[in-house]
Amino acid sequence: MESFVIEGGHALKGEITPQGAKNEALQVICATLLTKDEVTISNIPDILDVNNLIQLLRDIGVKVNKCAKGEYSFKADELDLDYLSSDEFVQKCAQLRGSVMMIGPLLGRFGKATVAKPGGDKIGRRRLDTHFLGFHKLGAVYNRVTGRDVYELKADKLQGCYMLLDEASVTGTANIIMASVMAEGQTTIYNAACEPYIQQLCRMLNRMGAKISGIGSNLLVIDGVGELNGTEHRLLPDMIEVGSFIAMAAMVGDGIRIKDASIRNLGIIPDAFRRLGVQIIEDGDDLFIPHHSHYQIDSFIDGTIMTLADAPWPGLTPDLLSVLLVVATQAQGSVLFHQKMFESRLFFVDKLIDMGAQIILCDPHRAVVIGHDHKIRLRAGRMSSPDIRAGIALLIAAMSAEGTSQINNIAQIDRGYEDIEGRLNALGAKITRQ
Repeated sequence: MESFVIEGGHALKGEITPQGAKNEALQVICATLLTKDEVTISNIPDILDVNNLIQLLRDIGVKVNKCAKGEYSFKADELDLDYLSSDEFVQKCAQLRGSVMMIGPLLGRFGKATVAKPGGDKIGRRRLDTHFLGFHKLGAVYNRVTGRDVYELKADKLQGCYMLLDEASVTGTANIIMASVMAEGQTTIYNAACEPYIQQLCRMLNRMGAKISGIGSNLLVIDGVGELNGTEHRLLPDMIEVGSFIAMAAMVGDGIRIKDASIRNLGIIPDAFRRLGVQIIEDGDDLFIPHHSHYQIDSFIDGTIMTLADAPWPGLTPDLLSVLLVVATQAQGSVLFHQKMFESRLFFVDKLIDMGAQIILCDPHRAVVIGHDHKIRLRAGRMSSPDIRAGIALLIAAMSAEGTSQINNIAQIDRGYEDIEGRLNALGAKITRQ
């Protein structure tokens, strides 16, 4: 098991460009299964989750060609449909969370799919009910295969319908969209997720010949078509990585410019950092974060303690609460973090407390941070990354700490961040992979 050894206290300075969006990549790569024609996707990040998904598509017969760095073509004209129900395929899907988004396109194009319990972060329950309820409304039937811990979904022909999703699930919305684009008739999805990555998926599908309206809202209308064609698509910058770089710049930066951040697709992410007192200067499509020797947490207008909580888009993404929480440990003031979606995601704060942070974990969903205002530096420590986002948060904490820290289980960080130590070392960090 690889680890990072981090020598804390080194200031970061310079320019950095965010990678392509991980979550968008997982969606649009799966969407290539909807057509027999070639689809070319660029700005794909070289990270573990994405690479494993690409290999999984190769395994089922998709012709994958690496055209250039970050650019791949996919052609799903001769798939091995028998392999899709094999134990080997099910086992590989169980190790990769992103494999769940293969279900919609396989069901929409071929009328069948096999579902294993997907892997991924250990951050609490990540139920698939929204996916299954949507497929069921479209006319699919499913049954649990005894002894294999898998579900088989089948449909002679999906039928468009109206559905009100029980939650604005991003992966659930993406899956249902991909299943609906070739269903008979019209499908209306209300309470749909509307993140920029969902918008990107819809625009890509429309270029392939789909008919999706309402893009950017929580009410999507999809008129089914007979087939889809090939297209070209470029991923947005990863908003979570942009937020991670803002956090690093605030904690240990001496002037960092984040290049080509696609500011209009960041939503309220910059404002969430500004509420913690972080200064962010917008320059064209770049973000510049100057050196911060001090930053002060806002309070609400009535003087009560600031609360930062996750919410469906355009609310604050839950993927950045861990990073924001670390930034707050060196701010002046106090803030309550409310992680509503996952009941285990805040448990990593025990590691920050061991490093000297003042944090009260109220329950699995809420934590109060009392900032040190840079008067007390975090202490170096030995820790393990429980998930992608906690992993990058701990890396930020270690870079700001006094002494040398070690983070184990960095495969979790590699799942979401491309060559993170090389890119940060180029800015002045001292991170060694062991």
